[in-house]
Amino acid sequence: MTANVPFSRPEYDRRLALTRAAMARAGLDAILVTDPSNQAWLTGYDGWSFYVHQGVIVTLEGEPLWWGRHMDMLGGRRTCWMDHANILGYGDHYVQSTEIHPMQDLASVLRTRGLERARIGVEMENYYYSAKAHEVLQTDLPLAQLSDATGLVNWQRLIKSEEEIAFIRKAARISESVMQVALDRAAPGVRKNDLVADIMHAGITGVGEDWGDYPAIVPLTPSGLDATAAHLTWNGDKMRAEEATFFELSGCYRRYHAPLCRTIYLGTPPDEMKRAEAAQLEGIAAGLEAARSGNRTCDIANAFMQVMAKHGIERKGRMGYPIGLSYPPDWGERTASIRTEDTTVLQAGMVFHFMPALWMDSWGLETTETILIQADGAAQPLCDLPRKLFVKG
Repeated sequence: MTANVPFSRPEYDRRLALTRAAMARAGLDAILVTDPSNQAWLTGYDGWSFYVHQGVIVTLEGEPLWWGRHMDMLGGRRTCWMDHANILGYGDHYVQSTEIHPMQDLASVLRTRGLERARIGVEMENYYYSAKAHEVLQTDLPLAQLSDATGLVNWQRLIKSEEEIAFIRKAARISESVMQVALDRAAPGVRKNDLVADIMHAGITGVGEDWGDYPAIVPLTPSGLDATAAHLTWNGDKMRAEEATFFELSGCYRRYHAPLCRTIYLGTPPDEMKRAEAAQLEGIAAGLEAARSGNRTCDIANAFMQVMAKHGIERKGRMGYPIGLSYPPDWGERTASIRTEDTTVLQAGMVFHFMPALWMDSWGLETTETILIQADGAAQPLCDLPRKLFVKG
């Protein structure tokens, strides 16, 4: 096996077996996996090449095929566990051409492997499989039955193996280091971009021998009124006294994440923010207590919501999602959600970003945890950092 592959062969065999069982239940002969997180999970492929068409073909037996641009095929040989004969590349004349499309090459690959009449699942609802790609593939495989297999692989990733949990724990140590840098360096007069440069340096440096990978989401660091919105990044403004800044960050180790959010107030927090902090922390504790194997994701959300209602705070929307291996633009796995209408049953080995942030009219308060569902007892937060509103006078 290639030296760069992060996991053992039995681990990849486990993942293939789960995927093939799901394929069989769906009545599929093959799937085309274009989500780079799913590609990496199945094959180990790791490269910044998801801006061109590439994918993994999984059938009901044999090794998967990794297919992509020729120059990225060479990266596949360095990172995938399969035989080089199952790592395929198309020519550069296909790239961003208005005359031909890479899916024509893929159709040829599928035909040569006897799949021209197959029932093939494709990930229609993801960022990397375009309407044009689907149209060309359908045109060039007129006898095949293409059906939507969005999420089929993602759902197999929900329960993490011990090997994966070990990687997430490494990411959590990096998250702690990154967040501590953010909290230590934050001060009135510090330019936000300089602070983010320090954050990113800490993330890539990692902790000890555990080097840092690039996270799937860039640092989210809004201050003041900007912190009333969830997903703003940074600018060149200086941090100001009497403003709150939340940091939504994650360490990343070999594509595995452990998101962590904390908020700092530079000055004296207003009373309404202090009250909201107390309610939020009480709600998080209730949510962690409800995050037990056998309960449901909605039980976590409802436990938090009940505390908010008791304190007279209105909170709507999703409060978390599964995390693990991911590529930009999102570190979530896009399956279950921690929200009142989701009834996914919690099982040991699931890992969530429990994210019950509060975005109010004039400030934001993000305090979150990456949590591991355990066989017994409440969920385990994987990061070790005080859970509170940080205040710096």
